Amino acid sequence: MKRLLIACALAASVLALPAAADEAVPTLNDPVAAKREVELAKQLRCLVCQNETIADSRADLAKDLRSKLREQMAAGKTDEEIIAFMTDRYGDFVLYRPPLKATTVLLWAGPFLLLAVGVLIGWRVIRARARAARPQPLSAAERERAERLLRGEGDAR
Repeated sequence: MKRLLIACALAASVLALPAAADEAVPTLNDPVAAKREVELAKQLRCLVCQNETIADSRADLAKDLRSKLREQMAAGKTDEEIIAFMTDRYGDFVLYRPPLKATTVLLWAGPFLLLAVGVLIGWRVIRARARAARPQPLSAAERERAERLLRGEGDAR
């Protein structure tokens, strides 16, 4: 009897958890649909977290996007139609790997441009420090003054 009560309590607590709404979980107990949903969720970026897919994110917006994804799947939409719907609504930024085109070229080239600018700035700083560290030759007047000081002729101004 005691085991039965514990089992019922565990079942009730598991059913009370909102796991289906919080994570990218299987759809309609269909393994094919579940796999499709998870694969689609991994292709879409969480607009709040930005470095996570909606499959991994726990943000409220990611939950809403997963819900919208399930609705689209239940409506019989293809993967391409779902991706098109999301990009029409949120732009190419919603794609975890945005396509290379004129509007997204900065997303793809940005890190390389920043690296190139950093290398250029570093090279110029190092070059400027090397120039400043080189001793400059003395002028004739400075050389004469130094020789007088070395001979002990006092302040040779």
